[in-house]
Amino acid sequence: MGTRFEVVLWGGDAPRLLAVAEAALERVCELERRYSRFRADSVLSFVNAHAGERAVGVDADTFELLAACARVWRESDGAFDPTVGPLMRAWGFHGEPGDTAAAAACVGMDGVLLDEGARTVRFTRPGASLDLGGIAKGQALDEAAAIVREAGVACGLLHGGTSTVVAIGAPPGEAGWVVEVRGSPYRVALRDRAMSVSEPSGRVVERDGRRLGHVLDPRSGAPVDGASLACVVGESAMETDAWSTALLVLGARPPRMPGQLTTLLPQQGGAWAVEGPDERLFWRSDAGGRAG
Repeated sequence: MGTRFEVVLWGGDAPRLLAVAEAALERVCELERRYSRFRADSVLSFVNAHAGERAVGVDADTFELLAACARVWRESDGAFDPTVGPLMRAWGFHGEPGDTAAAAACVGMDGVLLDEGARTVRFTRPGASLDLGGIAKGQALDEAAAIVREAGVACGLLHGGTSTVVAIGAPPGEAGWVVEVRGSPYRVALRDRAMSVSEPSGRVVERDGRRLGHVLDPRSGAPVDGASLACVVGESAMETDAWSTALLVLGARPPRMPGQLTTLLPQQGGAWAVEGPDERLFWRSDAGGRAG
């Protein structure tokens, strides 16, 4: 996943906590080997190499992850789309720049056929490929946190790349793990919750004298230009990871808002924010459903 994962555990028995943390991080490494687009032997690379020619069978966990991708793609009106890889390459984020118009023709989750009965995936667009970077990190944290909880550890914090975090319990005497959203005034106390933050400034390229961020709008084929931060809090790190990307793309124009916030984000606790270059808050809704 090309980022650093860390685990902080609290409990008193240091050797036991170390063993639990190592088991959690090993699960992250297993998922990296499965879903990395940088590894020729990963499941994802095999799918990308062959799904354009035939239906490719995948394991149950991988199919569940792809089904989650398809669901968030539908609910976000295409703002989250794991087929954006060809556009990333064309804009120069993964190698030399190319033809962005040709790359845009390859993009669209509606060109990925998922057969639940046969548990297969098939591409219907030439040149299509999947990049799970916007959701797999969250899935890895969910599974790592599950290992921690199953071991009976009641207090811990796990993060991937400092952009997605899972809080288990709270430090002694505290209401929750206090997490600051870098570059914003937000401080969030998390207890048995996940949080993800997306911003376009992580990687940049220069095109025609402009510095462009790495988050692309798969609907327009261009880098996001407007929102500078999106933050989502919820029960599942996989969900918050995907939705923070979607909401960064949507910016000040979320679909069918505010009435369907709980419908679009049924597991998120309803807390998210999007800011623009002027740091103006476009939208925020708390767990009680109040919006402003």
